[in-house]
Amino acid sequence: MTVFERIKDLAKKRDKSLQNIAEELGFSKNIFYKWKQSDPKGTDLEKVADYFHVTVDYLLGRTDDPLGSGEKSADLDDDTVLFTYQGKPLSDEDRKKMLEIFRLMNGDNK
Repeated sequence: MTVFERIKDLAKKRDKSLQNIAEELGFSKNIFYKWKQSDPKGTDLEKVADYFHVTVDYLLGRTDDPLGSGEKSADLDDDTVLFTYQGKPLSDEDRKKMLEIFRLMNGDNK
C-alpha cells in the first residue's frame, strides 16, 4: 500500500475528505494527490502521522502496525469505533458516560 493509499484509508475511517485533512494540517488541498507522483517531505509526513496517531513507518508501508508497538489503540472520542466489554458492544450512551468520566478525571470540562 502506498503512502497515498494509507492516508486515504485513514481519512475514510474518520469520514473526512483528503482535501479537508490537508487544509486542517495547513497544506494545499491537493497535496496528498501530489504524493502519488513524488515523495513527501519528512516534516509533512510527521504532521500527518501525528494527526492520525500513527507512525511515519506505518505511512511509508514499512510496517502494518499503525502504532509501531504491537499495541492497539482507540479513542473514546471516535464514535466510529465499536467498543466492547466482555465481548458485548457498549451502547452509545455507555461510551458517552465513559468519556464524561475520563473528562472529569482530567479536568476537561468540554
